[in-house]
Amino acid sequence: MPKLVYVEASPRKERSHSIRVAQAFLETYRETHPGDEVETLDLWAMGLPEFDGAVVDAKYRIMHGEEHTPDEAAAWGAVVDLFERFASGDRYLFSLPMWNFGIPYKLKQFIDLITQPGLSFTVVPGKGYQGLVADRPAAVIYARGGAYGGAESSTEGGDFQRPYFDMFLRFIGFSDIREVFIEPTQSRPEEAEQARAQAIERAREIAASL
Repeated sequence: MPKLVYVEASPRKERSHSIRVAQAFLETYRETHPGDEVETLDLWAMGLPEFDGAVVDAKYRIMHGEEHTPDEAAAWGAVVDLFERFASGDRYLFSLPMWNFGIPYKLKQFIDLITQPGLSFTVVPGKGYQGLVADRPAAVIYARGGAYGGAESSTEGGDFQRPYFDMFLRFIGFSDIREVFIEPTQSRPEEAEQARAQAIERAREIAASL
């Protein structure tokens, strides 16, 4: 059956704007895709492997066409298992808050782990990098305390959240990317509620058509 993989990057759970909008997305998705499986990757609960020396060494062994040592093979196996769980989706949903103008460190750790040669990308002679997670639609829910102007904020100096994450998705092969922005969340309660309501409406529309 088709599968949606949902990557959740906020630790705030019931207090999270991004998760609340994602829950509305998932409610509509389940209603409009009743035969689909949904798997949640909660980055704060799944115990991500460390991106340490053994993993780094294993990565460069691959890049240089060398064999892994036993310790490197074990470390790399954990990375491959994580990537395969991520890559098992036919469709994707990501929810992420802005932290200090960028992304939460758990999401950065996840990106560093799965962005590996031979897994999420390869290098084609004469053409350069080529993403291997291709032909799959994705929805991304961005929550931001300030008003950064949605997708147009990629040209502004204060937003390192959306430009970085969008570049990551495109690097590993995504091209059909649909975005939802919740902003400003750090404003008067009625303004934050209005922003969330608008984001929920947009998220439900995307969920029905993804």
